Amino acid sequence: MKIVVLDGYTENPGDLSWEAMAGEGDLTVYDRTPLSEIVGRIGDAEAIFVNKTPISRDILEKCPNLKFIGVLATGFNVIDVEAAREKGVYVCNVPSYGTDAVAQFAMALLLEVCHHVGAHDQSVRKGNWTQNPDWCYWEYPLIELKGKCLGIIGYGKIGKRTAQLAQAFGMHVLVYTRHPGKEETVSFVTLDELLKQADVISLHCPLTGETEGIVCEETIGKMKDGVILINTSRGPLICEEDLASALRSGKVAGAAVDVVSVEPVREENPLLHAPNIIMTPHIAWASKEARQRLMDTAVENLIQFKNGTPQNVVNGVK
Repeated sequence: MKIVVLDGYTENPGDLSWEAMAGEGDLTVYDRTPLSEIVGRIGDAEAIFVNKTPISRDILEKCPNLKFIGVLATGFNVIDVEAAREKGVYVCNVPSYGTDAVAQFAMALLLEVCHHVGAHDQSVRKGNWTQNPDWCYWEYPLIELKGKCLGIIGYGKIGKRTAQLAQAFGMHVLVYTRHPGKEETVSFVTLDELLKQADVISLHCPLTGETEGIVCEETIGKMKDGVILINTSRGPLICEEDLASALRSGKVAGAAVDVVSVEPVREENPLLHAPNIIMTPHIAWASKEARQRLMDTAVENLIQFKNGTPQNVVNGVK
């Protein structure tokens, strides 16, 4: 079997091995693939792996030998899954590999908002502590989490793990989800109740027509004054101009986002010029341990496809 990885660098910049995948066929790995070269690089391959390289109906029509598309991610919106289904091409993703990594990162962002560890480190290195007349100082308010209320929007595996970590800090957890459970450790509430009560709001929901722009001028207006917002989910969940305005006014005291509406972030993104916001380049998922789990499952997806028992199929091919 001929196997092509079209954009392997993000998954494996050199600290993992493609050996297991290479054991399943004739493997070619490209770090990145320009749009103009996608068809040529796929060629007569039966199996491809992609992360963010788009696979359109036109590409599928020009690559008739293709039978399997492995997604090196959980999200698969870059692939025309309906066209793939019509052509009998299996599309298989990798669910749940980043649960612990993303939940941990969400808490890291929150702790950074609370303590500004990086900024204080830089302050010390600039000589501010050496020149200070007192034995200590702080350049931002320091916030303790115990007793505060965390509102989680979206309660899949990552949301649940984030709740557990927050509870370890002594936080009370409110949850808004379409499918409330019966857990005794968290309180399931309406969205309006969550917005009204939460000191911190963390987004963990998928991007759908219902959730796009769920953080906007209207919902921000319902939040507590001085709320903190965390987003490690999807950028378009937030109306970025509305959040930037709320940060400037102080309605939102601080925010930390690992995702934005268009990635890589554009220079004109209003959040780049807003105060009291931390931005990271979509890396919550990217611990080495999480990427190894992703690699292992991606290879297993291919093995199961070859065995006639495909798993993690997202486009309904029978």
